[in-house]
Amino acid sequence: MAENIQFEVVTPEKSVVNEAAQSVVAPGVLGEFGILVGHTPFMTTLKPGIVRYTNAAGKEDYLFVSGGFAEALPDKLTILADAAEKCGDIDTERAKASLERAEKRLSDKASADNIDHTRATAALNRATVRIKVSNMRG
Repeated sequence: MAENIQFEVVTPEKSVVNEAAQSVVAPGVLGEFGILVGHTPFMTTLKPGIVRYTNAAGKEDYLFVSGGFAEALPDKLTILADAAEKCGDIDTERAKASLERAEKRLSDKASADNIDHTRATAALNRATVRIKVSNMRG
């Protein structure tokens, strides 16, 4: 039987995941990284993206994180995120509406000078990833 790490994902509002996992792959700002039991301790910043993990029973699951921080210890991975959602908890229609709003903001030439392109692009990226994760039913 494989050894497990304790995997926890926490937002300011709630605990999204708190379970044993065989492995976790997360979107670090310098690229994806994987964690197994016994990993060397480190901390890193996360970019918005998909976290893939294999639970203690061997089932792969997915969640969206909006970015944040990860702390890896030999027996635990903790992710602190502004927002995180398991694939089954994502409201796909709401994510599609957010994507459409972001695309409209970025393509509207009349208000091009009045929008914050960084924020609009970030909203577009978040919506895109949320839609992708919602389609990854594990």
